[in-house]
Amino acid sequence: MGTHISFLGGAGTVTGSKYLLEHDGQRVLVDCGLFQGYKALRLRNWERFPVRPQRVDAVVLTHAHLDHSGYLPALVRDGFGGPIYATEATCELVEILLRDSARLQEEEAEYANRRGYSRHHPAKPLYTEADAERVFRQLRPFAPGHEADIATGIRLRLRPAGHILGAAMVELMAGGRRILFSGDLGRPDDPLMVAPEAVEGADVLVVESTYGNRRHPHDDTRQVLAEVIKRTALRQGVVVVPSFAVGRAQLLMYLLYQLKREGMIPDLPIYLNSPMATDVTTLYQRFQSEHRLNREDCQGMCRVARFVRTVDESRRLEQMRSPAVIIAGSGMATGGRVLHHLKGLAPNARNTILLSGFQAGGTRGALIASGADSVRIHGEDIPIRAEVVSLENLSAHADADEILAWLRPFTRVPKHTFVVHGEPDAADCLRRRIHHELGWSVSMAEHRQRVSLDALDEEGD
Repeated sequence: MGTHISFLGGAGTVTGSKYLLEHDGQRVLVDCGLFQGYKALRLRNWERFPVRPQRVDAVVLTHAHLDHSGYLPALVRDGFGGPIYATEATCELVEILLRDSARLQEEEAEYANRRGYSRHHPAKPLYTEADAERVFRQLRPFAPGHEADIATGIRLRLRPAGHILGAAMVELMAGGRRILFSGDLGRPDDPLMVAPEAVEGADVLVVESTYGNRRHPHDDTRQVLAEVIKRTALRQGVVVVPSFAVGRAQLLMYLLYQLKREGMIPDLPIYLNSPMATDVTTLYQRFQSEHRLNREDCQGMCRVARFVRTVDESRRLEQMRSPAVIIAGSGMATGGRVLHHLKGLAPNARNTILLSGFQAGGTRGALIASGADSVRIHGEDIPIRAEVVSLENLSAHADADEILAWLRPFTRVPKHTFVVHGEPDAADCLRRRIHHELGWSVSMAEHRQRVSLDALDEEGD
């Protein structure tokens, strides 16, 4: 039967990560993410899973972001009953994120049916809150550095990856091979998170390429953020920040805490309008060893914003007529409370839309970043007259140079490297750099591609 890897998502795109390792009849799925962005990608979420879920023996998560974990409720609903391994922090975050994802999908389906703008009658959620709750019974916390068999002949080790709380590289040992999945690699000098762990090498490497064709700017992020807030305040405007609830919202709050403490911005109100991000923020105090902040700075980050939990409080923010900062989900403006703020604030030139990270193709965030005159929200075309600012340096992903710097010290050079989790240009750029600068055997993974690792061994002999 041999050993194979199938790329069921996260190949040719930056979302939907799913990588299936098969070894002598055992099947382990690394990540189980949602496709996001272009409609053609989102439709994949509704397709039948390529393998019967009952035949998957275990799932391992690199981290909790929905493009890596968000398909789990559908997989479990459709028959997967095995363990889901992840770090303790990832297990905690998954519960928060999947509850929120399921609730949003149910709410959006209900809203679409009530307003009549869906082409499907009736509109249905991909999965429900009840489906998400079933997932949590199968979560199994797994400590980084620990090794254990998770299926017959397949052994697991997790390594810290930086990026967000709980993020890990997944190392699977099968058939005498060491197969390493990078997950999303963090940055060596991230203000919040520790650097990715140095790795001695692997026989097969699956590496992300989100920023594989880019270098993060070396601008003073705090200064740029301060200038945006000050000039918006002078216009009596509001800065609205679509933000990922895990990682990005906390980094923004930490920077805003610093700016306020040092008098670099006015003492204007800051709102965190995301119950999910609010819950996530408290975890930074529990998992103190996984980030760089001392106790004082962590408490300052948690206190700088007013947490908005109820729908009524959120609606009152839409009536803001004085300077403020509103951080709300989601990071690429694909759903959540930020859509209501964009509807109310984007048409007014005194306001600012601050995009705080990567915007996948086909998302509203990418459309806004491209300079579009309007975006469609809840069936309406909303004009974009607000100032639009992109802060790419806030990314929690390693850029191309940082990925290469992580790869260069490998003493055990992979027999083959697969580049995944990137738009085609980014993935191909990283592929070429790995080939030309390191001299490694490397290729871009293709969607639904199935590779025999035994054949790779024969090619290398």
